Amino acid sequence: MVFTALTAALALRLGDLALLHEPPATGSASALSPKRGDILDRNGVVLARSFEAFGVSVFPQQLVSEPDRLAHQLAAILPERSEERLKSELLHHATYRVLSRRVLPAQAQAINNLGEPAIVLEREPDRLYPNLSLGAHVIGYTEAGKRRAFGRSGLEKVFDEKLSGEATRGTPLVLAMDSRVQQALAAELRASMVKHHAVGAAGVVLDVQTGEVIAMVSLPDFNPNAPGMDYVTPADGSPDNRFNRTTQGMYELGSTFKALTVAMAMDEGIIKSMSQTFDATAPIRIGKFTIDDDKSHRLRKYVNTPEIMVFSSNIGTARLASALGGERQRDYLKRLGFFDPVRVELGEHSRPLYPAISNWGESATMTVGFGHGFAVSPLHLAIAYGAVVNGGILRPATMLKVAPGKAVPGTRIFTAETSAKMNALLRLVVTSGTGRKANTPGYRVGGKTGTSEKVVNGRYVKNARVASFAGAFPMDKPRYVVVAMVDEPKGIPETYGFATAGWVAAPIMGNVVARIAPVLGVAPDVTHDVDMRGILGLVETAGAEHE
Repeated sequence: MVFTALTAALALRLGDLALLHEPPATGSASALSPKRGDILDRNGVVLARSFEAFGVSVFPQQLVSEPDRLAHQLAAILPERSEERLKSELLHHATYRVLSRRVLPAQAQAINNLGEPAIVLEREPDRLYPNLSLGAHVIGYTEAGKRRAFGRSGLEKVFDEKLSGEATRGTPLVLAMDSRVQQALAAELRASMVKHHAVGAAGVVLDVQTGEVIAMVSLPDFNPNAPGMDYVTPADGSPDNRFNRTTQGMYELGSTFKALTVAMAMDEGIIKSMSQTFDATAPIRIGKFTIDDDKSHRLRKYVNTPEIMVFSSNIGTARLASALGGERQRDYLKRLGFFDPVRVELGEHSRPLYPAISNWGESATMTVGFGHGFAVSPLHLAIAYGAVVNGGILRPATMLKVAPGKAVPGTRIFTAETSAKMNALLRLVVTSGTGRKANTPGYRVGGKTGTSEKVVNGRYVKNARVASFAGAFPMDKPRYVVVAMVDEPKGIPETYGFATAGWVAAPIMGNVVARIAPVLGVAPDVTHDVDMRGILGLVETAGAEHE
């Protein structure tokens, strides 16, 4: 009902703009560049549209009215402009000053009725984002110029020439985004952010067969219709809500990296069978560091690969990383894109943070193996998980809709056999391990939790965590990867004071899948599941929920 009312109100406003008489003479309307192209979601929903608004200008040297009185009248019509500011513009020594932009038709009519000949109303291009903050970091925003609007962030900036150029004549830009999936992901991340009193959150839904980014969310967000003002969110947010945590934010995503290490070790023949065991009987002491498992699921025994995943064993993963070696580990990480800014059609991105190659010894190899000391963006992780689950092919992400049969070309990273085994292990983590709260009946969800201490000013802060979940569905034939990250969640009574990924991020995954699977055409099916017969009997007990 709210969206219907909003659409009707916008339609009325656009109608008023069209019905008002063209202001005389300055030539601004006739000289406008071709209409800026619309931005549409994959189903044709309008995400950004251009229209002609009004700008109010003045020739101070030609004023007929008394400036004090005129400033008072204008302030009553333009409440966003102070009377003092308007007066200073009216008294300015310049020959021409802009008083206000994006003036509503009723305001323009009221200003025209003042009868001041030195004030000019001019049509100028403007941009409307009817869904407010939905997809703001992807779409971006524009800034009005005299002749046309200019893209200032997001896809508005990257595709500024295509959207506004003479050659394209307003051709729409069609995104991979599905606004229904975008809304569901944003709602679940926002709910978790509020519930756990977090400072931010981010998430991605990625089609692993095509590389399309179906949804991308960064919270807090902003309203691109008024980008200078942070969009009001029900939680404390970043000083700049335009910061895209999904591509610009670099986070240690913790134990989500363990799935990558296991896949590397499996591909290199280090893991020869699922029953093969590795020493986790005691902490590993290396230099001044000690690698140990979380006390909530500490095994103190030789562990096999399913147990490493189910119990999220730091020690077991470190053993695998050590056997893999730093050189091979770095080669995989490089091919997965973890040493470069994420490849996607957005200008807002950052470079991952990792140990110096010259100082990448055994300690770094082990700790990077379980996600410690290596910071990447949530989109980096989503792309890498896509390669783990889709048969082993790394596909660069794209924000644009891909035509049927025209998937983004990929590069093989893992064998198909490794990918199939990893799908069973990721499913096992959700049915029996730290990701149980992500389980969604009928949709065969798989994935891995990750909890890490946050780095602030170069130091780890014990009470500032990042809780994340990276997973996919349906695991018998993976199509979509979902990554959810919550920045600095706090423990609450409902989670018994825990703020770890099993309690914070895994439920987001479950809720998101339940909402988006029907929209994406994935039907629930409780009659079959991933074949886990070869690994179920290798895990002694159910995993802990605290990771």
